[in-house]
Amino acid sequence: MVFTLRFYLIFLLGTTIALALAVVIELNLALGLAVLFDGALVLVAAADSWRVRGQRISLSRPLDPRLSIGRDNPISLTLTTTQAATVQIQDQHPTGLSSTGLPCLAHLPPQSQHYLTYTVHPTQRGVLQWGDVQIRQRSPGGLVWHSWTLPQAATTQVYPDLVGLRDLSIRLTLQSSGSIRQAQRRGIGTEFAELRDYGAGDDLRFVDWKATARRGRPLVRVLEPEQEQTLIILLDRGRLMTAQVQGMRRFDWAMNTALSLAVAGLNRGDRVGLGVFDREVHTWIPPQRSNTHLSHLIEALTPLEPVLLEPDYLGAVTTVLNHQSRRALVVVLTDLVDAIASADLLAALTRLSPRYLPFCVALRDPLMDSMATTPTSDIDSAYGRAVALDLLAQRRLAFAQLKQRGVMVLDAPAPQVSTDLVDAYLRLKARNRL
Repeated sequence: MVFTLRFYLIFLLGTTIALALAVVIELNLALGLAVLFDGALVLVAAADSWRVRGQRISLSRPLDPRLSIGRDNPISLTLTTTQAATVQIQDQHPTGLSSTGLPCLAHLPPQSQHYLTYTVHPTQRGVLQWGDVQIRQRSPGGLVWHSWTLPQAATTQVYPDLVGLRDLSIRLTLQSSGSIRQAQRRGIGTEFAELRDYGAGDDLRFVDWKATARRGRPLVRVLEPEQEQTLIILLDRGRLMTAQVQGMRRFDWAMNTALSLAVAGLNRGDRVGLGVFDREVHTWIPPQRSNTHLSHLIEALTPLEPVLLEPDYLGAVTTVLNHQSRRALVVVLTDLVDAIASADLLAALTRLSPRYLPFCVALRDPLMDSMATTPTSDIDSAYGRAVALDLLAQRRLAFAQLKQRGVMVLDAPAPQVSTDLVDAYLRLKARNRL
């Protein structure tokens, strides 16, 4: 039982009045009246606390079994009342999760159902254990807070960014349907999609003269990017991928990127395969395009963690060569420091050209960009800026060597790389580079 502010105000007021009476009556009598008043107030508060026990709210906390890493995941509390109530809610969420919106305070009308929502922000994948919910409910007289604990122990698991994957899937679907897509894809691609009437500005090279002669009006061929092509994603889980980048490990950013690219590939009708490697290829999922393939990729990737080992790029590329005979886009998600340290990566990707289309994607730490572009006013910060500028210059040199060997490159900040890579893939599809 916790006394409210109202209780203390009444307590102070009664004591003050009793002591003020000491001016006109005996001091001992005034003190006796004060003690009597305060004792009666405590008894009333105890009775008020007992009344609230029969008016406790009901609460449930349905949890989504899959939370998304790096996202604000909403947690809903459902409250049901029989009488009007004022409550405070504190949820015992797993340690290590930052939360927003706790503790919750709500004023609830009688005979109602109310929903409270707060958010948690996980930065690591894994299984989470949730505790009980602590509730404080103010008594009908407003004198005390009645506290109790509601058993709500549960288990959830933090997955890669499922929210981002859903948003990306919706965006790609909208881009692939309706008249907007028809207008964008005219004359683009190699696969025949349909015939339509000739319109002003259409390229005459795509006029189907035979169909025009049969129908008696000009018709043009609508082409679309070829499907059933192959996309292979190689995900590095070596030493450099253990680094923290804006609160998450670089490997987690890369995993989100790999799944985003897989969503784009499956949406565009391509077969998607995936390999995870360090000193050896630990996970190899052959290219497929079934409806359940994305779920299979998510379940296979979620338990994986980065390790403090140097990656064997040549071994990963050899696995691709051994399992994939047809031409494919091979995307390597990794990071690099300089041209010397990246010699193995350069040699491995060179083996893929020209039979395959190699694509090196590096996840840069935005802190490096910030340090390199922020003006300095002291020696320590100037030294840090010089180091950042040198590292960026070494990265540019390494990427220039990759480009000279026919390797496509993308060097982007880790939080931004998913969007940039998906856009680059869609441009490759539109230009028939595969």
